[in-house]
Amino acid sequence: MKRELEVILDSTHDAMIAVDKHGIITLFNRAAKKLTKLEGIHVLGKHITEVVPNTRLPYILETGVSELNQQQALGEITIVTNRMPVKDDYGEIIGAVAVFRDITEVLELAEQITNLKEMQSMLQAIFHSTQDAISVVDDQGIGVMVNPAYTKLTGLPEKDIIGQMCTVDIAEGDSIHLEVLRTKMPVKNARLKVGPGRKEVVADAAPIIVDGELRGSVAVLHDITEIKRLTHELNQAKQIIRKLEAKYTFDDIIGEDAQMKSAIEKAKKAAVTPATVILRGESGTGKELFAHAIHNASNRKYGQFIRVNCAAISESLLESELFGYEEGAFTGARKGGKKGLFEEANGGTIFLDEIGEISLNTQAKLLRVLQEKELVRVGGSKPISIDVRVIAATNLDLEKAVREGKFREDLYYRLNVIPILIPPLRFRKQDIHLLVRRLITKYNQEYGRFVQDISPKALEILMNYDWPGNIRELENFIGRAMINMKFNETMIRSKHLPNFEIKMYRQQHPMELEKSMETYEGTLQEVMDQVEEKYIRQILAQNGNHKNKTAEQLGISIRNLYYKLKKYEIEE
Repeated sequence: MKRELEVILDSTHDAMIAVDKHGIITLFNRAAKKLTKLEGIHVLGKHITEVVPNTRLPYILETGVSELNQQQALGEITIVTNRMPVKDDYGEIIGAVAVFRDITEVLELAEQITNLKEMQSMLQAIFHSTQDAISVVDDQGIGVMVNPAYTKLTGLPEKDIIGQMCTVDIAEGDSIHLEVLRTKMPVKNARLKVGPGRKEVVADAAPIIVDGELRGSVAVLHDITEIKRLTHELNQAKQIIRKLEAKYTFDDIIGEDAQMKSAIEKAKKAAVTPATVILRGESGTGKELFAHAIHNASNRKYGQFIRVNCAAISESLLESELFGYEEGAFTGARKGGKKGLFEEANGGTIFLDEIGEISLNTQAKLLRVLQEKELVRVGGSKPISIDVRVIAATNLDLEKAVREGKFREDLYYRLNVIPILIPPLRFRKQDIHLLVRRLITKYNQEYGRFVQDISPKALEILMNYDWPGNIRELENFIGRAMINMKFNETMIRSKHLPNFEIKMYRQQHPMELEKSMETYEGTLQEVMDQVEEKYIRQILAQNGNHKNKTAEQLGISIRNLYYKLKKYEIEE
C-alpha cells in the first residue's frame, strides 16, 4: 500500500515535500527533486534544512499556521506553494507538507497578454491625448479614425469626418492621404488649409502597410500658428540661458523682520512697473539679490540682466564700458567699435551697483540715458535709442553727497523714483536662524555634507554679534564653520565657529589692532607690499568686508581700494 502511494505521488505534476515533527524528510517526490535540481540524490531521512536551506516548513511545524498560494522564486523559476501542518486525531502537529508547482510559463504568458493589452491601452491613450492632430483613412480614402486634437484644429466634429472621403475637411490644397494611397510613399511638410475656419497647417502623412499590403494612411497636422508661438518661446528660452543671467527670485529672499518684509513687498510692487529703483543699504545686506528678484518678477525677465560694479571699473574705462565707443575713439579702440553695457542690456535690466562712486561727468551722461532713453557712444555723434530698466544700488549717504556737490541733484531725483531700504542684519537678528538654515542647505549641496542645524549655544553667539559685514559675513562664517566640522558631525557648535573670539574682541575694541613683531625678506618694495597687503586684510576684516568703511579708514578712494584688492588677490 505504501509503495502504491509513493508511485501515485511520484506520478503527479505537483511537487511534494513532507517532514515529520522533527523536520526529518519523509516524502520528496520526483517532481520536487526535478524542480529543486536534486534528482539522483538520496534525501529521505535528512533534516529538511540540509536539503532546502531556506525552507519555511520548520516555521509551519512551530506555528501550526498554513501558508497558501505563496509565490516565490526558486532558482531561475517561479513557483506557487501551499505549506500546511499535518495533525493527528488529537490535534497535535506530527509533521508538515509543502505542495508546489512551476508557474514560470504561466506568468510569462500572462505577462505577454498583459503587455499587449497595456500597449493597446497606451497607444489609444497617446492617440487621444497627444496635442498632434491625427487622422487615419482606409485604403479607399475613407476616414476611420481621428483624435480630439484633430477635431479641435479643423473645427469639424468626428461624425463629419468618420465614414466620409478624406477630402471633406480640406479647405485649400490637395489631400495628402490620396497622394500617399496613390504613391505608397510618405508625404512631408505639405501646406494646407483645413476646416471651415481655413486653418493653415503643415501636414505629414505615411502609408499603413500590413503584411506587405497597403491598408490605409495616417496623417499628422501641425498648426503653423502654434509653431510660430513655440518658436517665439524657444527664442525667449535661449535668452534666459545667457552669460549674465538673473539667478535669484523673491523666493530666495529670507526675512520675517517687519522692515525686511516691507522692503520685499515694496520690491514686488516695483517689479511690475518700468520705474527706476534705487536699493539702499550697507554692504552685504543683499542689494544684488533684490535686483535679481525684481528683474525676474518683471516683464523683462526674458531679457538680459547685466550687473556693473561702478566702483570696480576705473573712471577712464567706465564711460566706454557703459555707453560703448566708436572705432578710433581712443588709442587701442577695437576696430568697428564696441557696444556698451547699456546696449547689451537693451530690452532687459542693468544693475548699477555702487552708483555713488561714478564721476560727475559720467553722471551727466547717465542722466541723459534716463531722460531721453538714448545714448551716444564715446567718439560718436549719432544717438542710439535704448529700452533699459535701471536698478541702482549704493551704501553711501546720497543726500549728503548731493549737499557736498559730489552727486548731481537732478540724477538723484531720477534714480530715487522707488527707493528701497534694506535693513542691516544687526537690525533683524530674528532672521539669523532662518538665514543659517538656508546657508546650511546651500553648503550641504556644495560640500556634500549632511549638516542639519546649529546648536542653541552657537546660535546665541551669532545673535550677540553685530555683523558689520551683514549677510555676506554670515555666509562666510557658516561656510567656514562647516569646513571645520568632521564629516560625521551634523550640528554646528560653538567650537566650529572660526576665530569668533577675535572678531568679538575687535567689535568691542574697534580702534585697537593686533601688534606683532615679524621678520620680512625681499626688496624694500616687496616688504612694503607685504605690509600693505596684511594691513588691508586686517582693516577689511575689522570692518566686516565693508569696502567704503575700509577705504575711509585707509584714507584712499574706493576705486583705489578695488585696485589693491585685485592686486593682492584679496577676495571681495
